[in-house]
Amino acid sequence: MNKPTGLGLIYSAGVAQGLALVTFPAASAIFTNPHGYGFSATRYGLMFLPQVLMAILASSSAPRLARRWSLPRVLLLGLGADTAAMLLLAMSGLVETERGVAYGMLLGATAALGFGFGATLTALSTLAEKLSPGREDRAVLTLNALLGTGTALAPALVALFVGFGVWWMLPAGVACALVVLLWLTLQEHWRIPADAPTEDKVAARGGKLPRQFWVFAGAIFLYGIIETLNGNWANLYLVSERGVSVKMASWALTAFWAMVTFGRLLFAALSIKISVRAIYIALPFLLAIAFQVVSRVRTETGGLSAFGLAGLSCSAFFPLSLSFAADEFPALSSLMSGELIAFYQLGYGMAAFGAGPLRDHGGFLFSTIFSAGSAVAILMGMLAILVVKQMSASSRR
Repeated sequence: MNKPTGLGLIYSAGVAQGLALVTFPAASAIFTNPHGYGFSATRYGLMFLPQVLMAILASSSAPRLARRWSLPRVLLLGLGADTAAMLLLAMSGLVETERGVAYGMLLGATAALGFGFGATLTALSTLAEKLSPGREDRAVLTLNALLGTGTALAPALVALFVGFGVWWMLPAGVACALVVLLWLTLQEHWRIPADAPTEDKVAARGGKLPRQFWVFAGAIFLYGIIETLNGNWANLYLVSERGVSVKMASWALTAFWAMVTFGRLLFAALSIKISVRAIYIALPFLLAIAFQVVSRVRTETGGLSAFGLAGLSCSAFFPLSLSFAADEFPALSSLMSGELIAFYQLGYGMAAFGAGPLRDHGGFLFSTIFSAGSAVAILMGMLAILVVKQMSASSRR
């Protein structure tokens, strides 16, 4: 395989996956609009439960499927599931007033998206590393930056299409792009360096993952909570509690994802002069500050700035976690990628369908929930310090 061509395909798939992933939360104001789908915050949050369950299933099983089939076939499976999700989402707009039917279609769509995300991201992360020997950190950061580009585009495009009264054109367009990527992936002649026999290595440990893995898993789990709190609930928080228009709330969410992308590119460039481990430790504590800013937002401009700061603070943590884990366990890179994405999805799930009941039934304001995010960020920072200490100890052995 021609490596630049393969990497270009991987990076393009990253953009498409980002678009697909954030299309649902970007449309949150549509789902909760009494004149549209009319879902409560709790029902909106529970809509993501199938996504989380299927993403965990896909990311956990993807390494085994890759050994049985191949990474490109896992990628095809993931892209196919993403396509089904976008088609179901677009078609649900035809029956949005039939709320039971529409909700059933959306549950099927989020289930397909979860499986697609888990399989696709696991395959893409591993392929990016394998095709970039000696530049694994930069390849994973680049992939996640482009994934972030897609996530930043989704809310902006939703705002655009809502203005024209055709929001469903976004998932329909993403589905078309995914079909093109499916065809290109089938045409590509993949030659991937073989892994060491990871299954045998895990079996040699009695079927247990390395002890050091759980520190990475804890950090990724907490990151999933933090990213999703911003990504899934920013719109509803700004619209329902701060009186921001749907359009400006969408732009605030765009600012969050845009700064996630910008931060990944920025820190990839800064890594030449600044230790990536120092960046890794600093980001959670910056996040703790960002959450306090977010919880005190009062204006549209404040929303843009606050969620932009939160996005910058989130930016490089997830890709660096994946990259550090691959460096720490090189013979288990595919397995680590899948398992860590599963823990990310556990965190995603806790925030995606936990914040709604806290507000509807627990009586907590979104501002209070965002403020509590600072405590989660500080705990994540403590685990980041343990990750770095663990890696330093391994390098001395």
